[in-house]
Amino acid sequence: MSKELAGKVAIVTGAGRLRGIGRASAVRLAEMGADVVITGTGRDPETFADDEKAIGWRDIESVADQVRELGQRALPLVVDVSSSDAVDKMVADTISEFGRVDILINNAAFRRGEDRVAVVDLDESLFRRVLDIKVVGSFLCARAVARHLIGRNADGGAIVNLSSTAGKRGSANTSAYNAANFAINGFTQALSKELAPHGINVNGVCPGAIDTARMDVLGRGEGWQTLESNIPMGRAGTDEEVADLIGFLCSDRARYITGQSINVNGGSVTEL
Repeated sequence: MSKELAGKVAIVTGAGRLRGIGRASAVRLAEMGADVVITGTGRDPETFADDEKAIGWRDIESVADQVRELGQRALPLVVDVSSSDAVDKMVADTISEFGRVDILINNAAFRRGEDRVAVVDLDESLFRRVLDIKVVGSFLCARAVARHLIGRNADGGAIVNLSSTAGKRGSANTSAYNAANFAINGFTQALSKELAPHGINVNGVCPGAIDTARMDVLGRGEGWQTLESNIPMGRAGTDEEVADLIGFLCSDRARYITGQSINVNGGSVTEL
């Protein structure tokens, strides 16, 4: 793969899991020549998935090692993206370490599971937490990076907001997740119009069923097989396949693409 992002610096939030879109995106951007800041929440190792424990996974530190193995610089940071102070410090630390920021991947999200209940049974604090991480976090990170890009009169830049096909079609018992991702798609459209005059691309990526640690709560038994059978391509996607699109959207090949929320779902959802 050509080093078309050579000299660029990317921030990828929510990137500490072994099987996850964040890690795969950080690695893909590094393969393309970018130095990468990898953020996570500082997970308790006791909560790691079994495959992570088996190989001595160290969350964002292990992802940073993968980036360095590709010949790129890495900076792992524990960040609460719902805190404006923490986000501003993340960007300041990035600039202090690398001198610039060019790319932001807003991938951080609340874990799947306890929020998937009927509205009448959904706790208000949980609903707020889902939106705080996904929506407020994406806003805070995008605002901080956009201020930097505009302030230094950057020659372009790219922001990719991770949404979901659940941001285009609502489902029962998924209200918090639906609300967060519908909001991300609207935010992406609005921000793209504001930043287009500055040459900054803003796009969304909307994965369908992707085989990551996030989906482990579903198991991989009969229910999982039913899920895959309802996908026209007959299988769930991989984190690398989502990362391929993210890498493309950060490259000059996508310089005339902005304001889009693009499905990656094997054909299972056709809404624009």
